[in-house]
Amino acid sequence: MNQPALLSKQNIIFVLLLVALVAFPFVADSRTLTILLTQIFIFGILAMSYDILLGYTGIVSFGHAMFFGVGAYSTAIMLKEIDPTITVFISSIAIGMILSGIISFFVGLLTLRLKSHFFAMLTLAISGLLLVVAEKWRTVTKGNDGFTFRAPEVFKDRIVFYFCVLACLVIVFLLLRRFVNSPLGRVLIAVRENEQRTRSLGFKTLHYKVISSIVAGVIASLAGSLYAVSLRFVNTSMMTMDITLDALLMTIIGGVGTLIGPLVGSVVIEFAQHYLSGLARDFPIFERWIIFFGIIYILAVVFFPKGIVGSIMAKFSKWKQQHTIESVVSKGPLPEEKERSE
Repeated sequence: MNQPALLSKQNIIFVLLLVALVAFPFVADSRTLTILLTQIFIFGILAMSYDILLGYTGIVSFGHAMFFGVGAYSTAIMLKEIDPTITVFISSIAIGMILSGIISFFVGLLTLRLKSHFFAMLTLAISGLLLVVAEKWRTVTKGNDGFTFRAPEVFKDRIVFYFCVLACLVIVFLLLRRFVNSPLGRVLIAVRENEQRTRSLGFKTLHYKVISSIVAGVIASLAGSLYAVSLRFVNTSMMTMDITLDALLMTIIGGVGTLIGPLVGSVVIEFAQHYLSGLARDFPIFERWIIFFGIIYILAVVFFPKGIVGSIMAKFSKWKQQHTIESVVSKGPLPEEKERSE
């Protein structure tokens, strides 16, 4: 008898993990670890948004950071110029999402007709253009110097902000899981596997790819808004290629096309960056910690070619299939086969 969907092993594991994360601030009195987990949640949201492009639609974008930056600047400017209240904060997130949705719509129409590396290079060029605009429009963005701003009063308690970001992560994960499991999400997977065949079946693949781009851009904007509030500071570094590469590495290391994989990737990368840079204070050899970080990435790719979660799922699927075959063999031939043999 099949288990109800809500009582599946996967959902039970998710619930237990969520309970542990909710209980963490009350069990461990560590401000540093609380801030680090908050950063992991934020970049987990960003990585999941990138996974919608790379993992489910087969699109490699080098300009994803522009949506992250749009969200960050929308929130920072509104909190600084209007009022640092919860109402303004929520409004700034909504405005950042709308702007990112509009930009991703037009960028998608302009670029998604191109193939593979041509698309990637054009998204990089458009992202670079927005970065130049942000650097030159100093009256608003203050250029590369950036500016500080006040967060809503309630977020002065880091635990409150921790729970806010955790709630956003859970909501985004559930919405994206519903999205990729919907008929629309199945079409996106078909586009990833064989776009020409999908088009021959009557699907307008460009429309589906644009929808994927809009969804990814809107979620990335949310991550940017949360990141800006976590720092109480914003500058043009939030729109650079480094942010896109972080999202790309998190997705690849965790597991492309799994949603949970980018979350695992964000944990690996953020913890690696934090502890390797911390070791540099005590051991001079770790001053070039980026080299060790590169080694970690190479080892992850070598031993987990499908990403950590992807490789585990593949091994589990192989084990389950083998176990099924062994159980069928152990039961002997079916009655129909016995009759034929006689």
